Amino acid sequence: MTTMLLAQDFPPMGGGIARLHDEVARRFPPGELIVSTPANRDASEVDGGFPAVIDRLPISARSTKTLPGLLFWSRRAASLARRHRVRFVYCGNVKPAGYAARWVYERLRVPYGLILYGGDLLSEQHKIRQSAFKRRTARVIFGGAAVLVAISNWTRDLTVTVLGELGLDAHSQRLRVVHMGTDPAQFRPGVETAVLRKRADLPDGGTRWLVTVARLEQVKGIDTVIQALPAILERAPDVGYVIAGRGPDRERLEKLAHKLGVADRVRFLGLVGDQDLPAVYNLGSVYLGMSRRVGRMDVEGFGISLVEASACGLPVVAGNSGGIPDAVRDGETGILVPPEDPAALADAVCRVLTDRALATQLGQNGRRAVESHFNWDRVVRDLRAIESEVVS
Repeated sequence: MTTMLLAQDFPPMGGGIARLHDEVARRFPPGELIVSTPANRDASEVDGGFPAVIDRLPISARSTKTLPGLLFWSRRAASLARRHRVRFVYCGNVKPAGYAARWVYERLRVPYGLILYGGDLLSEQHKIRQSAFKRRTARVIFGGAAVLVAISNWTRDLTVTVLGELGLDAHSQRLRVVHMGTDPAQFRPGVETAVLRKRADLPDGGTRWLVTVARLEQVKGIDTVIQALPAILERAPDVGYVIAGRGPDRERLEKLAHKLGVADRVRFLGLVGDQDLPAVYNLGSVYLGMSRRVGRMDVEGFGISLVEASACGLPVVAGNSGGIPDAVRDGETGILVPPEDPAALADAVCRVLTDRALATQLGQNGRRAVESHFNWDRVVRDLRAIESEVVS
């Protein structure tokens, strides 16, 4: 008897959703999980490293969103479910994976669960308000799910709202919250940073680094940090800001840093591989995650980088937005501030930089929180327990 994961996002793709699916595929007992996922030209480099069975569709992720692609994926999923005696299906997103899961349920009566994130849910909410057809299809997918797994309390509350709009209020009883995590063996204090410093041309000493690991886009709030830098530098002139990640917002952010006269204190590292991320966090004195909601659908549903930083013993200052309050326990593992308030951010950062006892306590608390709760082993245990509850 096996579990099937329908994953639109899967390595070698990047991003938090792909990271979750990656960790689930690595931590399920060998032989008990099969992953159905779209083709990727670099798949051969990663698929052999999983104990799970990775079944690659002969179509791309883009094609799975077309009607022929959906039909193909649905039939393929049903065939896999029969062959592997699948007892439960997890959907890595509502659509398109939810269509295939519903197809399997209708034909084989295999129950399924939806894993829900902030952006995915906001997208569905927008669609059901704009299209009667999409409202009907969403009602079918949500209504057929045996369980709904939200990655934060904020995401759970949004799910309750969406269910209400679909006329599925009673389905709120099927909701579970499973916080995301990280790997405390990979992300830990004391990782050597010399190689990274040399490659990035960072000075060996004398600078206290603020760190952000994020895709460069507006929702991540990196511009708020840059706006706060002049006030921070007035009180802590030895501070610099390191940003690891790439994305469409880099040019705007660079221009903002030049405009504010802090460009010499801001270092863009570009895309950093997973193997080097622990060193990036270990550069830092404070981790900053100022994500905020942008437009209808951009929001931080949890924030894996926040718990990665905590795992490395860093105090965190973050924006009080979306699911971030679940990842950062205010006053315990970090400090939450209004996500678009540079002055509040500057005050919080300077407080942590000035009070070494506070910084140490926040970092130690964060590390303990990861060891006890925010880790992938616990996430997989929770998902398997939910599955067993549903199947029994």
